Amino acid sequence: MKYLKLFILLFIFADASAQTTIVKQDPEIKKMVEEVSAKNVEATVRKLVSFETRHTLSDTLSKTTGIGAARNWIKSEFEKYSKESGGRLKVAFDTFVQPADGRRVPQDAVLKNVIATLPGTDPTDNRIFIVSGHYDSRASEANDATSKAPGAVDDASGTAVSMELARVMSKQKYSATIIFVAAVGEEQGLYGATHLAKKAKAEGWNVVAMITNDIVGNTYGAETNLKDNRSVRVFSEGVPVNETKQEAGLRIAVGGENDSPAREFARYVKEVSERYVDQLDVKLIYRRDRYLRGGDHTAFSQEGFAAVRFTEMNENFDRQHQNVRNENGRDFGDMPDFADYTYIQKVCRMNLSVLANIAKAPAEPQNVGIVTSDLTNNTTLKWQAPKSAKPAGYYILMRETTSPFWEKKIYVTDTTATIPYSKDNYFFAVQSVDVEGHESSIVFPKPVR
Repeated sequence: MKYLKLFILLFIFADASAQTTIVKQDPEIKKMVEEVSAKNVEATVRKLVSFETRHTLSDTLSKTTGIGAARNWIKSEFEKYSKESGGRLKVAFDTFVQPADGRRVPQDAVLKNVIATLPGTDPTDNRIFIVSGHYDSRASEANDATSKAPGAVDDASGTAVSMELARVMSKQKYSATIIFVAAVGEEQGLYGATHLAKKAKAEGWNVVAMITNDIVGNTYGAETNLKDNRSVRVFSEGVPVNETKQEAGLRIAVGGENDSPAREFARYVKEVSERYVDQLDVKLIYRRDRYLRGGDHTAFSQEGFAAVRFTEMNENFDRQHQNVRNENGRDFGDMPDFADYTYIQKVCRMNLSVLANIAKAPAEPQNVGIVTSDLTNNTTLKWQAPKSAKPAGYYILMRETTSPFWEKKIYVTDTTATIPYSKDNYFFAVQSVDVEGHESSIVFPKPVR
C-alpha cells in the first residue's frame, strides 16, 4: 500500500515549533503504538521496585532481592517475548568484569547488561538501532548497596520502556536490526553502556542511532509546581566529541555546528513521533545532557555514534538518589506510587514510532554532497544510493539557517537534483524513502565539486 505520493511536502515557516501535518501514518506502526500498555509498564516498574535495591554492587545470589534477581527476571521476561516472536528475538546477558576504580567500584565486579536483539530481515542491511534504559538504582549514598533503592522513575521507567518495546515490536519484521537493552552500572559511572558501546565500536557495528530513556516517568516539578504530561526532552550533542581537526574545519566552513548526526536524529524523532503520538510535544534540547550530569547515551557519543537521551520535562529531585523517608510531611524516595504510568506509556509510544519507522525505511543515502564548483543561486545536491535495498526515492530537506527544524521536503527519484534555492541562504540534507513513506536517517551534505 502506498501511503505517500506527494512530490513536495511543505512545513509552516511562521511557527518554529510546527511539524508536518500532511504526512500519512503507516497503519501497522499506528497499531503497534496503540498496543503499548500503561498497565504492562506499571507492572514492570512495580516488579523492579519489588527487588528492594538494584544497586550495581548489591546481592547477586538472592532470588528475590538485589541486582542479580532483577537481571534474571528481566532476562526471563525478554525470553517470554522471544517465544511470542517465534524465537526471532535473541536474548542474552552481556557479561563483563568491571575493574575497581577506587571510587564507586571498590573491587572488581562481574556486571551484566540484559540484551534482546531483533535481527533485521534484509541480509544486505547492516543498520543497527539501540534503545536502552538502565535497570540499576541507588539510594542517597552512591556506594550504599543494601538500603532500599526503589528507583521507580530512575530508571525502572526507562527499563520498562525497553521491555515493552521488545514485547510489542518483536512480533513484527523490520529491514534493520533493533537491540533492546537493560543496562547496568549507570549510577556507578555508565559502565554497562560504556562496555556495550566499546564492543559495538570494536566489532564494527553500524549503529545508526542510539536512544536511552532515563527518568521518563514523572510529570510534576516540585519547585515550580508545574505539571506537564505532554512534553518530553530530547538531548543531543551539536559538535561530536570525537570530531577531528579536519572535520572541525569543515564544520566551521559550512556552519554545520547544529547539524551533527545526533542533532539530525533528534529532529527525526520530533517529526516522526509527533506524527503518531497524540498530545505529545517533543522538546529538542541542544545539549548532550543536563548540567553536570550524564546518561548512557554519552558512552555511545564518545565512540562516535549518534545518540540521544529522552527525559521527562520536570524532574522531581525529591525522588532521585534519595533514601526513602518522610521529613516534616515531605516524602523522599523514588517510589512507584509517584510515577505517571500514562506518561511512560506515551514515551514508549514515542520510541516505538521512531524505531519502527526508521527500521522499516531503506538505508540512508551515501556520500551526500552539495556542489560548490559554480557561483549560482541554484543549489545542486548529489549522492549515491544505499548498498542495501534501493529506495523508491529521496527527500531533499530544506530549512532557514535560523530554524531548528526541517521546513520543506522535496521528493526526487534521481540521485542528483538542482533546486531554485541558494545554498548560501538555507541548510539542506537528504534522506531515503520507500514506497510506503518510511524515511531513513538524515544526512547533512559535504561540499563537493
